[in-house]
Amino acid sequence: MTTFLKLEVQTEDQTPHKWCISLAEDEFKRLLSQGNPTVHKVFGEGSLFSPLLFGKFFDPSDAFPLWDFESDSLLSNLRNSGKSTVDWFQTDQAYVLKAELPGIGKTNNVQIHVEKGKIVEIFGQLKLLQRESQKKDWRSCNWWEYGYVRRLELPEDADWRRIEASLSNDVVLEIRIPRNPLHMDTSADGVGKKSE
Repeated sequence: MTTFLKLEVQTEDQTPHKWCISLAEDEFKRLLSQGNPTVHKVFGEGSLFSPLLFGKFFDPSDAFPLWDFESDSLLSNLRNSGKSTVDWFQTDQAYVLKAELPGIGKTNNVQIHVEKGKIVEIFGQLKLLQRESQKKDWRSCNWWEYGYVRRLELPEDADWRRIEASLSNDVVLEIRIPRNPLHMDTSADGVGKKSE
């Protein structure tokens, strides 16, 4: 039986200094070398939260312009080896991201936030480390020790107020970002027209 959970997309996060500490490549290697199976599932090769998802190291707390690229080109090496569980595409109506979230699902709290209408953040805290970080906001320190994140730039015509997110079978995340049909492109004569 398929379970379907609609996730709330938050737009009012006033947390100062979140994601201010970058994950460096050597720190990431140290994290993986600890041998924690949950950490390997969450940050492992092909995961949405892996800094190596796009073929070279990229801190997942830095916003990435995902929809500027075709998933087939960025993920070709991972797909050829059967290691990618992430896909994204766009239609005339929406931008869509789908990703399996191994090791996260039921036991962890996946959150979706939109920052200033420009960035969508997918993050959560690892259940086994939640008690340790209750005294401070884990997103303002070495966040990778407590949780995971992927920040993505929203396209200009994204209607961020109508973003929908869901989790199927506690594993498959889907985010749908409607395109704004009223996104206007002003021509040289000053008359607005729909952008193409």
